[in-house]
Amino acid sequence: MNDSEKMLDFLAQLQANNTLEWMHSHQPEYRAARAAFVGLVSDLMQKMLPDEPDLGLINPGDLVFRLNRDTRFSKDKSPYAPAFRAHISPQGRGMVPVGDYLFVSPGHIFLGGGVFHAKMPEITRRIRDQIVLEGSRFEAILAAPDFAEKLTLQGEKLKNVPRGYDKEHPCGELLKHKSWYVEYGIEKDLFLDREAFLDEAVDVFRRIKPFNDFINKALEGLEMPGKR
Repeated sequence: MNDSEKMLDFLAQLQANNTLEWMHSHQPEYRAARAAFVGLVSDLMQKMLPDEPDLGLINPGDLVFRLNRDTRFSKDKSPYAPAFRAHISPQGRGMVPVGDYLFVSPGHIFLGGGVFHAKMPEITRRIRDQIVLEGSRFEAILAAPDFAEKLTLQGEKLKNVPRGYDKEHPCGELLKHKSWYVEYGIEKDLFLDREAFLDEAVDVFRRIKPFNDFINKALEGLEMPGKR
């Protein structure tokens, strides 16, 4: 069993046995699977260094999220999210600035970027204001062949242009968004081919970079209340 198979096998078992007791009795398997994921993130960061040299200063393990779920406000009381996740950015795994996202679960593997959640009104407001100022540039990024070949804008949207913004603005559809993100799905067979997956991931993250750069320009100087 290679490292990629090891990750998926552990996550599938966790998905089927999502309890504190099961996790506590399978710590060696968890540590081995997590180490395999951290190793994958490390290899990916090495391949990204020509584009993101500051990644060389970051510990890959610091970019990986915990499996624990916050169940306080959820009907689903399962204690763990059966997925390995990493936010790859020279600034760490916090929500801002946005970086490259890697998500691995038994039934869903994807690469992504942007703002996935509409949890902070200040983030949403700043991006909308940036669209008002430079909407044509954002549209050009989304329509660029390198981007559009593999990526499509996603995100929660309102039915109408939000209050406070011109309803007739030429970028009205973009202003309706409450989040702006992209996902690129990875087939299991590709994920299991380490080198092919790494090459594909680097290519996709290069295509996402102008999109992330636009969002990060909107979020410059934003102080987050705490790390995720």
